[in-house]
Amino acid sequence: MAAALLTGVAFGAALVASGVFQPAVITAQLKLDDFRMLQSFLTAAAASGIVVSASQLSGHTKLPPRRYSSLGLFSFCDGNLIGGLLLGAGMAFSGSCPGTVLAQLGAGSSSSYATLGGGIIGGLAWTGFLEPWTRSSASQSSSQDAKRPLTVGELLGLHPSMAALLLQVLMSLAVLSLLTFTNQASVQSLVPPVTGGLLISGAQLVSLALRRSTLGTSEAFEDVAQYIIQAVGLSKGPLPQGQNLIMAIGVALGGFLISMAYPSVASGPRPAISSTASAFGGFLMVVGARLAGGCTSGHGISGTSLSSLSSLLTTGAMLAGGMATAAFLSY
Repeated sequence: MAAALLTGVAFGAALVASGVFQPAVITAQLKLDDFRMLQSFLTAAAASGIVVSASQLSGHTKLPPRRYSSLGLFSFCDGNLIGGLLLGAGMAFSGSCPGTVLAQLGAGSSSSYATLGGGIIGGLAWTGFLEPWTRSSASQSSSQDAKRPLTVGELLGLHPSMAALLLQVLMSLAVLSLLTFTNQASVQSLVPPVTGGLLISGAQLVSLALRRSTLGTSEAFEDVAQYIIQAVGLSKGPLPQGQNLIMAIGVALGGFLISMAYPSVASGPRPAISSTASAFGGFLMVVGARLAGGCTSGHGISGTSLSSLSSLLTTGAMLAGGMATAAFLSY
């Protein structure tokens, strides 16, 4: 429990210190007005790749790549694509994601309460209705995964370390390009975007060292839903162990501690996001994350660190869905 809490605190503190937890930063990125979020995100993913590769090579962890998520509709990865699109759309509506909403809550963001509420409802919808429906398709897809490449290395015929290095180089070049050719963020933050990304990868290091697991937050919403469903007597069975929920509490605590120590980081610009939009976005992002089998941190940072093709597909769909929805909302 202590390991999960400390990991969450490190992650929440890094999100707030970097400034990418702010709804204004997330919505501005999806509108392509400000590239702070993408600079931090790519830096975190690249640096996490180094950390994860070192952990795997040393034998400290033996983490498998992320598997594809299939709904049995049109592709073995349709869950990744549809889930990623919904996750991105939810981010555009709410200015949040399953991880940042917890940091926003700790830092006192006014929109975080509605987003969190919508996320919990999304967790209930997933646990009570959608997850049982997708279970049979998921089992069929898992039986076929052995025949498909799961990682960049398997796809290109490269050693896992070489595949990870290739991704890290490409993401580093993307960060350099963004720093050179895009506008710099003007929001208040403790550290520049790249440094913020390194702090987030530091939280990944804490997670690997203490938990032998990578970062990811959307499962906490599913666990909360399971607690609620069993509390009202709609289901019986073993309760979740609580690790995911403890980590989520830690993320909020980390955001709270940094915002208390440095109040200026929590006083950034506040986009005009209604409670209805925040709640709807929270619902979409959690349903999307669970359909895809991971969220912005679980797929975008941790999954890409393992060179997982499913994570690259989900992340691409997330960005596409977020940008398309942001453009629609701005029209």
